Amino acid sequence: MWRHVAANGITFLIVALFLIAGVIVWGTQQYKEPGPLAAGICLQVAPGSNMRRVSEQLDDQGAVSSAAIFRMGADYSDRSADLKAGSFLVPENASMAQIVDLVTSSGQSTCGTEVVYRVGVRRNLVQVRELDPATSAYTEVAEFDPEVDETPAEYAVVKEQADTRYRFAVAEGVTSWQIANALREIDILDGTIADTPPEGMLAPDSYEFTPGADRGSIIAHMQAAQTQILADAWANRASGLPVSTPEEALVLASLVEKETGVPTERSQVASVFVNRMERGMRLQTDPAVIYGVTKGEGILGRGLRRSELDAPTPWNTYVIPGLPPTPIANPGRASIEAALNPDTTDFVFFVADGSGGHAFATNLDDHNRNVAAWRAIEAQQAASGNN
Repeated sequence: MWRHVAANGITFLIVALFLIAGVIVWGTQQYKEPGPLAAGICLQVAPGSNMRRVSEQLDDQGAVSSAAIFRMGADYSDRSADLKAGSFLVPENASMAQIVDLVTSSGQSTCGTEVVYRVGVRRNLVQVRELDPATSAYTEVAEFDPEVDETPAEYAVVKEQADTRYRFAVAEGVTSWQIANALREIDILDGTIADTPPEGMLAPDSYEFTPGADRGSIIAHMQAAQTQILADAWANRASGLPVSTPEEALVLASLVEKETGVPTERSQVASVFVNRMERGMRLQTDPAVIYGVTKGEGILGRGLRRSELDAPTPWNTYVIPGLPPTPIANPGRASIEAALNPDTTDFVFFVADGSGGHAFATNLDDHNRNVAAWRAIEAQQAASGNN
């Protein structure tokens, strides 16, 4: 009899173990397989929250098939204690494992309201925008020029929200003075920038920061990024270029950056400068002359005068041979790479063609014809503007 009881007990235990194993396998599959979300959502995790509250939020929003499995999975993977506050974009069909990773990794908000401080060549803008989690597209809430516009109420409201994200976005071709000046004007940053950073050594890009961040740290981050970009491009440069150091390459890249805003033209413009340097011709680039007038502190706002084209400054490439002594702006990655891997051409001239791009020429006669065509376009534009 006892043998029979023992046998039944062992059988029951084996069945129970199989059932438990089956539940574990099922739960693991539920935790890792695609979730029920039909469209992305923005999950807001409040400071001081915990995985139970988060699991309930996700359950309420239809993002998980089981709040209990979500919690158990987070506990089993030792991630519960790593929960971060913020607003997190949970994409369509995200698994519970993916969501746990989202809310426990970097702590950087990935959705919700964002304020972008944009530094442009001609003006700066502050944008307040909201991410639509269903489309991953931003909707503009407010936009203003801090120098001329009244600060909108929406900006003041979002600055009081704990989960608002902030970005400092710098356009290609902006000078170091413009960048430093823009950082000084952002009232939620700390620290001072005593001197203008070296020209050309700040990588144009978008940099996320938090309120109270140090201005100097942002500058240091930009410098480190540009140093790496330049080092990578220099290591992969074409052979036989008329630049002997990365610093000279950066100067050349800044000229390319300021001469064209057409991505497909960068390598052609670079080829013109390389060809002129190899032939001992002066570079004769107006943006460098302008830099000699403004020192990068704002825009000239008018055409160059004849006296300025003739004035001997270190940046007047109509007067000096070769490259100017410093970059004339902060070039982006594409211009740096173009300067170090230019197209192979015979072009030594270029002029605007009226389309936003340039007409290139290998000889002076063709260049003069291109210039005449551009002058005619300018005259036509002026006449149209007067009518």
